[in-house]
Order: sequence, then C-alpha cells, then structure tokens
Amino acid sequence: MPKMVDRNLALEFVRVTEAAAMAAGKWVGKGDKKAADKAATEAMRKRFNVIGMDGTVVIGEGERDKAPMLFIGEKIGSGDGPQLDIAVDPLEGTNMTALGGNNAISVLASAPKGTLLHAPDTYMNKIAVGPEAKGSIDLDASVKENIKAVSEKVGKNVEDVTVIILDRERHQRLIKEVRSIGARIRLIGDGDVAGAIATCSPDSGVDMLLGSGGAPEGVIAACAIKCLGGEFQGRLMLQNAKEKERARKMGIKKPDKKLAINDLANSDNVMFAATGVTDGPFLKGVRFDCNGTRTHSVVMRSSSKTIRYIEAIHKGELEEHCYPRRI
Repeated sequence: MPKMVDRNLALEFVRVTEAAAMAAGKWVGKGDKKAADKAATEAMRKRFNVIGMDGTVVIGEGERDKAPMLFIGEKIGSGDGPQLDIAVDPLEGTNMTALGGNNAISVLASAPKGTLLHAPDTYMNKIAVGPEAKGSIDLDASVKENIKAVSEKVGKNVEDVTVIILDRERHQRLIKEVRSIGARIRLIGDGDVAGAIATCSPDSGVDMLLGSGGAPEGVIAACAIKCLGGEFQGRLMLQNAKEKERARKMGIKKPDKKLAINDLANSDNVMFAATGVTDGPFLKGVRFDCNGTRTHSVVMRSSSKTIRYIEAIHKGELEEHCYPRRI
C-alpha cells in the first residue's frame, strides 16, 4: 500500500476501536458481558463499513450462522481500496468488562490479503517476550529453560523476572512450576492479547507471557508484537476430530507445527489498533464526564515501526453524561 494510504488507514482503524470501546464502556460493571460484547461489535461493524478498503474478516466472532456480526469471511469496508485480511476482537475481556475489572480492550489488526493465519476457534499454547528478550525463547523448551534464558537476555536475576499468565484452572501446574523456579507471576483474569503486548512495554514490569489462550487472540497478539519488535511463538491445541477438520478446511496443513511470528502474520505491512475499555497495563479505560468521553488508544505499523498513543476527547457524547447542575 502507498505510505499515505497506509497512514490514513491506521487512523481510521483507531476510530473503529474507539467506537467499539465507547459502546462497551457503557456496560462496564453492569454484569452483562453479552450486552457489552454486542454493543462493541455493532459499533465496530458500523464504523468499518465507511472505510475505503476491501476487507475480509479472517479472525472474528465465529461462523456466519453463529455470529450475525463480524463473522469469519464477512466482507467489510466500502469495497474500494486495498484488499486486507482483518482480525478483530471488539471486546477482548468480556468478563472483566461485566465485572468492572481491568485489562479489557477493543482491538483489531490488518495485513495484506492472504497473510494472516486463519486460526480456528480453539486453544493455542503461547509464549511471548518483548524486544529485549527476542531470540531467547523456544516454545519447545522447558519453562525453567525459557525463564533462565530470558533472565540472562534482559540482565535480571530469575527472581526478578515477571511472567504474566491467565488465571485459569488449566494453568495451575504451570503456575506452580514458575513459582518453584523463583520467578514472579502476574495473574490476569482475562485478556491475554493485552498481556502479550505488556511484555513489550518497559513500564508494565512484565517480561514474558506463558500459557494457553484462544488461537484467534494469538494471531492478533502476534500482529501487535511484530509491530513492537518482540517475539511470539504458538502452537494450536486441537482437542478433537471436529477441530482438526475445521483447521484443515481453514488451510492449516500442519496443525502441530510450532508457529513463529511470521507464520501468524506473514507481512511487513501489519497494522494494529487498540482502545482501552477498562484500565490495563498499557491503556487507560474509557472515561465518561461532562467534558466528553475520553479514550486512550494505540496504533502501530510494522512497516514504519511507529507506535502512536492517542488520547481523545469525544465531545459528541457530552449531553448523554451531563445533567444540569442544581443551583
């Protein structure tokens, strides 16, 4: 894509995640994750369709008959412009949004047509690190070997290495092993895309991500980490014959393959955008007040290696959140 088109699309994508985040933000703490997800999805879809592109959703909400909006294979955009693979998660962290917890974001990634892995809706075993630890990890190595390698690469004692892990029953053995090695753990209730990205932020205090999470989220995280210069590896965890058949139909010929970052996002022209819904390690959540609705977003492009944080005030939301002061 021409550089000007690329830059314009990046800013348009931020507007997409802002719209989704603001829609979901109205449901924070209200206990209804389905309503929050629906609101984010509807807002994202509406905004996508005014963008000058010929986009196809390759990571989305599911099959057409299971998800009426942003389903895998759906065409989005005006139909004119660059042909793009689009990966979306209108609300990553539905539980955290419903509970009023941390780490919920609206997120999307794009790359030229045919360059993003069409990941089935299954689990993926993942490991991720930031730029300083790039080249030190191996998904096939032991937990101890990886933590030690990262500690040596970044110049920390093992006891000072922090590993971010989803707080799930399936990770109890992993958690026990990491603690037995002496490393620190930051458990998160939801949102391993944000967790993976946190490894690339010096201010987050996170050195690596370990554990399993959604495969679609793995592709999205890989796009962000590619823009940030870190490293991500994954392997699909297909549970049964049905999942294996689905993976085959999606073009995955070697389901047991260890996937490097270029297997997940095979382009030097990846774009990534995210807006915070609730506060997290690298983005602040949506704020509603009488000065407007405030959003905090990030947009990245791998081609230019640029990372832009955008704080916006949306004045159009003023009336909804303000009431006349009593005198």
